[in-house]
Amino acid sequence: MNRRPLSERLKAYAPEHPVRIEALAEGRITRSVGLTIEAVGLNVSVGRQCEIITDERRRIEAEVVGFSGDTVYLMPVKRVEGLQPGARVVPLAHAAGMRIGPQLLGRVVNGLGQPIDGHGPLAGDEFLDFAPHEINPLKRHPISEPLDVGIRAINALITVGRGQRLGLFAGSGVGKSVLMGMMTKFTTADVVVVGLVGERGREVKEFIDHILGDEGLRRAVVVASPADDAPLMRLRASQLASRIAEYYRDQGKNVLLLMDSLTRFAQAQREIALAVGEPPATKGYPPSVFAKVPELVERAGNAAEGEGSITAFYTVLTEGDDLQDPIADAARAILDGHIVLSRRLAEEGIYPAIDVESSISRAMANIVDDRHLKRMQRFKQLLARYQQNRDLISIGAYSKGSDPDTDTAIERYPMLRAFIQQGLNQSVHFAESLANLEALLKPVEGSTGASPLAAQHPPG
Repeated sequence: MNRRPLSERLKAYAPEHPVRIEALAEGRITRSVGLTIEAVGLNVSVGRQCEIITDERRRIEAEVVGFSGDTVYLMPVKRVEGLQPGARVVPLAHAAGMRIGPQLLGRVVNGLGQPIDGHGPLAGDEFLDFAPHEINPLKRHPISEPLDVGIRAINALITVGRGQRLGLFAGSGVGKSVLMGMMTKFTTADVVVVGLVGERGREVKEFIDHILGDEGLRRAVVVASPADDAPLMRLRASQLASRIAEYYRDQGKNVLLLMDSLTRFAQAQREIALAVGEPPATKGYPPSVFAKVPELVERAGNAAEGEGSITAFYTVLTEGDDLQDPIADAARAILDGHIVLSRRLAEEGIYPAIDVESSISRAMANIVDDRHLKRMQRFKQLLARYQQNRDLISIGAYSKGSDPDTDTAIERYPMLRAFIQQGLNQSVHFAESLANLEALLKPVEGSTGASPLAAQHPPG
């Protein structure tokens, strides 16, 4: 544990931004229950940073999260050790932030902006204030051009626009982290910011080393806060990932923000809210959760015309594959589309396991031409027609010639499945994705269902 006072550590991040301790009355700890620490004697606002001094060597960083009368509720940023009754609470006034610049690319930091990759202190020419950068919605440039993410099924069937915000809905173990890693390596965005919030510590290391790799990490910044971090740290990690993306957007860059996961962000806010006495509402989530989620999501998007953009993917965990989960339902309402990963497809060995029928990009109609739109609709129609008759087809009860569309769907189904599949290290650019879609739907006399695409990527 770092024993230096918070003020000294902040000076190391930004020496030209002095940190001062205000001449405010110190408080004293009176009670500690669960995640909440209660103190009296403080005159501070919600969100103020404090230090709890238990002895000369131990200082605990905390944040004011609420109050009741003269009692102030504090939440520790890290796990608490050695807390004692009557410990001093010192309010701090400082410009919370970190060093930033091109040197930040390739680094891994925690929710406080501290490096955790063992590569030394952060370097940069600028000081990044953690306060969010709000943009007038009327000054945002409309989504008008596609962003190539290197995934054929997304490029062709769920086209993503620069500045769009989408949800990646998936249960556990269906490949959402792998899909995020593929997009990180293959996208044409200038900078990638990855927020790993509330995941297992082992997965953080594996994502960086095996999924992201050296190539993906070179133009990425990773903000990691594993599941054993305090809820306030997980909350800050989500907000810091958005703030770093905002910085690069303000530099005129096209940024891809990958947040894994929005559900863990909501759960962290739920832990904090319940700890300070906020009443639970939908399935245990208090009302503040449904206010915090839009605040986070709305920070992504386009800046003014000719400036940068943040295209964001937020993973949403669907417990028991239930898409009606409160967070999943709230996220669908505020995002510009959603991509659903299917457990059935994953069990069939189809990766990425994108459920094309259940996925949609709300901005697609504004960023592709009519021909592309019609090809996408035709693909979905054929896939849906096959799924509707799947049971009849599997038992041989369907009679060929009963319905021309169903006949076509049966003939083309192996190619439809092959179109969705893509190798972990295979990048399919936007133009190539459209050419594959065009070739798949082009009528071929005497076709037996085989195609070069199906030959390269056999189903199953």
